[in-house]
Amino acid sequence: MIKTRLAVIGNGLATGRLLDELMRRGAVSRFEIQVFGEEPHGLYNRILIGRILGGGTQDEITLKPTSWYAENDITFHPGVLVDRVDPARRVVETADGEVHPYDVAVFATGSRAFIPPMDGLRGADGKPKPGIFAYRTIDDGRRIRDHAQAGGRAIVLGGGLLGLEAAKSLVDLGVHVTVVQPSETLMEQQVDALGGQFLRRAIERLGIEIASGVGAAGVVGDDRIEAIKLSDGRSLPADLLVLACGIRPRVDAAAASGLKINRGILVDDRLGTSEPGVYAVGECAEHDGQVYGIVEPIYEQCAVLADVLAGTDPKIRYRGSKSYTRLKVAGVGVASMGLIRPATDADEVIQIIEERTGTYRKLIVRDDRLVGAVLVGETGCSPDLARWLDRGDPLPVNRVDVLCSGGAFAASADPEICNCHHVRESTLVAAIHDGRTNLNQIGQTTRAGTGCGSCRGQIAHLLTVHAKPAAVLSEA
Repeated sequence: MIKTRLAVIGNGLATGRLLDELMRRGAVSRFEIQVFGEEPHGLYNRILIGRILGGGTQDEITLKPTSWYAENDITFHPGVLVDRVDPARRVVETADGEVHPYDVAVFATGSRAFIPPMDGLRGADGKPKPGIFAYRTIDDGRRIRDHAQAGGRAIVLGGGLLGLEAAKSLVDLGVHVTVVQPSETLMEQQVDALGGQFLRRAIERLGIEIASGVGAAGVVGDDRIEAIKLSDGRSLPADLLVLACGIRPRVDAAAASGLKINRGILVDDRLGTSEPGVYAVGECAEHDGQVYGIVEPIYEQCAVLADVLAGTDPKIRYRGSKSYTRLKVAGVGVASMGLIRPATDADEVIQIIEERTGTYRKLIVRDDRLVGAVLVGETGCSPDLARWLDRGDPLPVNRVDVLCSGGAFAASADPEICNCHHVRESTLVAAIHDGRTNLNQIGQTTRAGTGCGSCRGQIAHLLTVHAKPAAVLSEA
């Protein structure tokens, strides 16, 4: 059988999910797959690089080690940067001068860290001055950890997920940390103003200072960072600046390939680009004016593209995604979905505030149907709220029922552990009882832990509780 040559450019979560979806469809055997990864590692969970900063190992956040690719008959090119593809010749051109033929190419290049145009940020060589680091990769985490010193002073620019995780890891290393957030609300894309207040209190209890509603105007220091000037005129001393102030789609190779670009690589409802035989998914793709930077929409795109490539559903189309995020932010549970603020005067808002426990829960209802939710502190009901949102079923008259008990879905009886693959606790326990005694075996059997990876701690706990005493609970 003549195989279709599939080139995947990038090796982030989108690539990992696309490969998983192709395997689910039994389609991998029909492709000769090459994956080009700019970093010299297998697939890892970028969301968890705070563990590297905190002194953890790469294995802790690795989802697909380098050996996995060969074991699944996939050619992996680690540490290889793709300059462009040539759609006319159907070849991938890499920075090392190599040329690789393809029949179908997929851009999954993700995003790059945004470096703000601050006065004094760069030295004479055009690079950030010593003590200033972007925060996006494993190597970034290692460099920041090597530079950080107990008793030192760090500023983290950006109050989103990565910024808050970096701040928590630095505090744990004994560093005095201030998070500078231009807006008044931390994680403003995921939580509303009141939810942001609850999140802020929880973060401040960790010993992290927050300077919100103010920007960073410039860096003080000729040869290295000494302080940061803020837009309100204040100056904060610092020997370390971590830039976690947003991302931008990685579109340089796509632009060099002649693909149509706006903010991201423009794609249609089949995730096809402006060139035949070239597709794009994930944070680098722009569909119907929207670029998604969270996991769930990216995974939905990968499922659609797998059907397109495998031919398993000729009518499949991607119609956009509803936002859904469930995260641990510096140990604090945060979830949001759909709207986080009412959009019309007729929208019904239900809020439950528990000051003692630091818990905030909010529903937005329109025509008796859930259109949005924000949870801070306690997020156990979020998988079932997502189902109410997706299905559009009428909510019970007593809206609070869906927050307290999961409503009709009864999540508390059998909680969903892996939100990426919707794997419940009972499925994991059954797999453990069937002899799956480590994280990799659990992932191969149930797919749990092979998405964003944030559930792996819960899976490890279930292994400790349910596996036989002689079981090996390692990654291998």
